[in-house]
Amino acid sequence: MLKIDSLSNEKIKLCAKIISSSKHRKQQGLFFLEGLRLCRDAAITGCGIEFAFFTRKAIETKPEAVELISKASSQYFEISDQVASKLSLTETSQGFYCLCRTEHKNADIRFDGKYIALENIQDPSNLGAICRTAEALGVDGAILSCCCDRYSPKVQRGAMGSLLRLNIIDCDNLKELLVSLGEKGMKLYATTPDENAEKITMCDMSGGVVAVIGNEGNGVTDEVFSVCEKVTIPMLGRAESLNASMAAAITMWEMMR
Repeated sequence: MLKIDSLSNEKIKLCAKIISSSKHRKQQGLFFLEGLRLCRDAAITGCGIEFAFFTRKAIETKPEAVELISKASSQYFEISDQVASKLSLTETSQGFYCLCRTEHKNADIRFDGKYIALENIQDPSNLGAICRTAEALGVDGAILSCCCDRYSPKVQRGAMGSLLRLNIIDCDNLKELLVSLGEKGMKLYATTPDENAEKITMCDMSGGVVAVIGNEGNGVTDEVFSVCEKVTIPMLGRAESLNASMAAAITMWEMMR
């Protein structure tokens, strides 16, 4: 296995750009993963791994994982601890890093399926947590409209590998897509803290359903509300609203129940 010791190595410099810049991720069609679990998930799910990097400690303590990831990679390298420190975004790195190719093909939407639509979600932790919960509950896919970069390291860490497996539909015009899905017979719901909206526990979630979660501060846009039925999560306390990821979790639970 070839070893990289220099911080000025072109592959390491490329990784640093991909880690720090959404613009570079989009231009290069690449994203970065750190950690044993995420790198192993990338190998198992067939995610295109361009480069894999391992520290000496990782190679010695997790040889089977190193072999699995190496076989799924176009190229793989041992890196020095100094180089690992440049790539690592965590305080206690496991010594596993991958540079992967992004996917641009949207998954098909099944008209009898259950989908969570996310509009203008800007907190990477929220986006990652929602997608992790969606996979855990068996949701058929997530529709992302004007959200933060799903390939950012923070989103990938929050999703814990779910974004490598969950069906993702990137959408530039959510209203237009929802109208089209409604015409196919899918039920369209949009969440709101308005207590006058229909309680989500009373909604008919049978058949095909799309439920929309809006921006952390501003909620669902009026444009999207205009084509959906407004639903609310009943709250007994004094809190005016729920965190977006929590609201999404409850909504998806009700949708799948």
